[in-house]
Amino acid sequence: MLIAVVFAVTRDGSPASSDRASADDATPARAARLPAPQELPGGGRRIFPDRRVVAFYGNPAAAALGVLGIGKPTKMMAKLRRQAKPYARKTRPILPAFELISSIAANAPGNDGRYVNHVPAEIINRYLRAARKAKALLILDIQPGHADFMSETRRLRRWLKEPDVGLAIDPEWHTPGAVPGTQLGSTTAADVNRVTEYVAQIVRDGRLPQKLFVIHQFTQDMVRNKRQLQTPPELAVTMNVDGFGTRSGKLSKYKDFTSKSNRPAGTYVGFKLFYQEDTNLFTPKGVMALRPRPDVVMYE
Repeated sequence: MLIAVVFAVTRDGSPASSDRASADDATPARAARLPAPQELPGGGRRIFPDRRVVAFYGNPAAAALGVLGIGKPTKMMAKLRRQAKPYARKTRPILPAFELISSIAANAPGNDGRYVNHVPAEIINRYLRAARKAKALLILDIQPGHADFMSETRRLRRWLKEPDVGLAIDPEWHTPGAVPGTQLGSTTAADVNRVTEYVAQIVRDGRLPQKLFVIHQFTQDMVRNKRQLQTPPELAVTMNVDGFGTRSGKLSKYKDFTSKSNRPAGTYVGFKLFYQEDTNLFTPKGVMALRPRPDVVMYE
């Protein structure tokens, strides 16, 4: 969804200039204050197919960025659990998750000219504390603007070394040569593969459990040459069918994106829902009627 953002986030969640403290400023293990789990939240070392992830997406800078930022993290976790409950099955329990936008595409160049603002470390740690306390995942989302996914991922390395932190990339907001929000962005399979290998190496080096790696898409060319995407076993690479619209339109897109001809081998399936923008929002029963059933269900 095209929402250009012109601000970063301050320590208290209010708008700030892009030269404020960034995600490089703190150590998550110290800030979270809780011992890092040796396995995934709830136990085990692999995410799928044992569990289904249900997530809230957003950032506290503005409600327009998604449902996650509407209330305090603890309040949103309680709401997320209520939303996720209908998706639970005895044979496949729910793993809740927060997807926090950590790099926000902006419509102003900022001091570095990259059209991206970085969420301060204390904001990330606040959501990590809430997620960890609730035995949930934290997924850090990247909207790179004029930066590249690799450099933005390196900024998050200290968090990616945690066993309960995953990564999401949003090619819609990779717009080198254009102001974010004025045209749809894209990336290539080769660029994504560099990122997945980098994150997979972090998992190997730290002997971490499998990480969730989400790729957002709502046009077929948002990830060019996507049949060449690599899926390291250390990552649960998930193609998330994004974009708001009518129920029939979203159903058609879901069928198209999850077909054998369009779904990269070895990837999992995600489906994104929009509380405000979707017309006749899918119910959990409707989502579970999809084939294939999504491994990740996300709400914005």
